Amino acid sequence: MIVLLLLLIAAPAAAIPVVPNFQQGTLKSTTTTKTKVNEVINSYEYRTGYELSVSGTNIKPDTSIAPMGLTTTTNNLNGVSSVWRGLDPASKPSWSIVEEGGSFQLVETLNGPGLVNHTIINRETDIESITETTSTFTQ
Repeated sequence: MIVLLLLLIAAPAAAIPVVPNFQQGTLKSTTTTKTKVNEVINSYEYRTGYELSVSGTNIKPDTSIAPMGLTTTTNNLNGVSSVWRGLDPASKPSWSIVEEGGSFQLVETLNGPGLVNHTIINRETDIESITETTSTFTQ
């Protein structure tokens, strides 16, 4: 009962108003990010077998046109090891003229295995990003 009486006698609570000390304002923010990217791209193109092509007129093979002798080649480039077998040029087919005294043509091409093309691309990219933020506020 005394507690109830004390609660009735307690002073009333009063709120104090909060008054901002500004009328209006603007906040501007700029963030700039710069990035530099350096890339080095190495591309290696290999022929992994041999290629023998023969064409012509007034010619014929003396033996089988399939080469019989092969060689083994190894390669180590920048820590990458390769082994392949290719045609032994000494065992390639031989050709004869069909009609002696007549005109003839012989084109023989041998492409062996190995590195065909090495491409290096050095690319440098500069990236700049600018972000601007504006906030406006009033009372």
